[in-house]
Amino acid sequence: MTITAASMQKDVYKEFHSRAYHPDVSEVYANYTSRSGKLSNVENNDKVAFVGLQYFIKSYLQEEWDEFFKAEKSEAVANHKRIMSSMLGYPVNVKYLEDLHDLGYLPLRIKALPEGSLVPYLVPPITVVNTKEGFQWLTNMIETVLSCENWPIQTSATTSVAYLKVFKEFAEKTGLPQDFVPFQGHDFSFRGMFGKHAAAMSGFGHLASGLVGTDTIPAVLFAEKYYGANVDKELVGCSVDATEHSVTCSWIMEGEIEFFKYLMREQSPAGILSVVSDTWDFWTLVTEYLPKLKDEIMARDGTLVIRPDSGDPVKILTGYKISPVSEYSELFENQEEAEQDVRKNGYEAYRWNGEYFGFEQDQTIPLMFCEVKGLIECLWDTFGGTTTDKGFKLLDEHIGAIYGDAITLVRQRQILQRLMDKGFASKVVLGIGSYSYQYVTRDTHGSAVKATSVVKNGERIAIFKDPKTDTKKKSAKGLLKIDRVDGELTLFDDVTEQEESEGLLEVVFENGKLIKETTLAQVRDLINNQI
Repeated sequence: MTITAASMQKDVYKEFHSRAYHPDVSEVYANYTSRSGKLSNVENNDKVAFVGLQYFIKSYLQEEWDEFFKAEKSEAVANHKRIMSSMLGYPVNVKYLEDLHDLGYLPLRIKALPEGSLVPYLVPPITVVNTKEGFQWLTNMIETVLSCENWPIQTSATTSVAYLKVFKEFAEKTGLPQDFVPFQGHDFSFRGMFGKHAAAMSGFGHLASGLVGTDTIPAVLFAEKYYGANVDKELVGCSVDATEHSVTCSWIMEGEIEFFKYLMREQSPAGILSVVSDTWDFWTLVTEYLPKLKDEIMARDGTLVIRPDSGDPVKILTGYKISPVSEYSELFENQEEAEQDVRKNGYEAYRWNGEYFGFEQDQTIPLMFCEVKGLIECLWDTFGGTTTDKGFKLLDEHIGAIYGDAITLVRQRQILQRLMDKGFASKVVLGIGSYSYQYVTRDTHGSAVKATSVVKNGERIAIFKDPKTDTKKKSAKGLLKIDRVDGELTLFDDVTEQEESEGLLEVVFENGKLIKETTLAQVRDLINNQI
């Protein structure tokens, strides 16, 4: 049975709370807040991207609870009573649910900041309160699912915003056209997520920032269903023709040159074509095969994108850090002495008598010149390009690169910085995977739902938690108001009812109805205006 699912989307102990509140309490007021960036996956992060509430309202508060209210009362509560009685070991009294069914709607009011707001820690973007006496238990009954359904999307969106900001930063520094930036971060996380629905939620968080590259189809469906997106009218998410290793391996007898020719001539003669290129010998492909295919690539109506998929992405894309001294024979008596010197100075490779050497497992090994240069410089050597208005080399539009494995926020900055240091614009696409989007928890931004005010015997009373064993868990107190101070969202707690009504929090849901609706386009615009 699914009709009672909504009433059981909670921790078991919530079942007891409808009877545990003080008998004179008629209203409970709570908030959702990201409390701390101590464990943030984004270095020096100070704000969390607020997005996902509308999905929670539509999917849980409306879709799931509608099934409860549309069913016959006895049927609506039967499975709830059966499951809860079994888990708790005694016959559970479901009169409180029967009363809710008689009412016919969820007596809740949710106020929120606009979705897409970048919210400082300790500033709550959401408040929740029951609107009808007798249903004070409802506010915090939904705490578990409110937290569960909101922190993942917000965490992914915050991560995505961090990637976007760095792409924008280096585009500005190197003169890369800004209209390329939304395509630079591509969501490759689907296969590594905790189930397909988690992939859709997180994938929507990726799209919410304004990054549009994604291979996570459920994220686009999610955006259409819950955020008014329409792929027929706007760019929600996009991808390209691309290969995988199994496809390349099917050409093992004919070889990669024939494989590239087949793809470009027969299957993808125009547009963007991405080809995984490290199935066998990546550097041979880059330095021997691509030059042989140059004329065909340059004549093609579109961009051929080379995709390495193994090794250190920083070194594969940008090469090794070379000692600036071109020859050591005049400065050192032997190669060993030269090696010790460059190791001391933190270089990853050096040149001795015109030959390039690098370090691996404490051994000196000769490196092919292409490895020292990195993919982007090698592609420049073969295909050339133009120069931006900032004086940086920009790869020809017929060729490009994407790296979709082992990318992190730290490596993203290293890649773009090293390209800039070598005189290149940041024309590269990075695939963002499940390490970035799932190697997180609710504690990543300290997200929590806490009650701060009750009405007891008709009198409003501010409540709060302040554990002596952990002062970081101290909650806000009383009614809450959010306003801007010097342009920053700021929390004012323990305010009057009049003051609470004057803040930036707006009613988005009341008594079963969605009061204010937002779209993906509006979320993206708001985020873009803040970064």
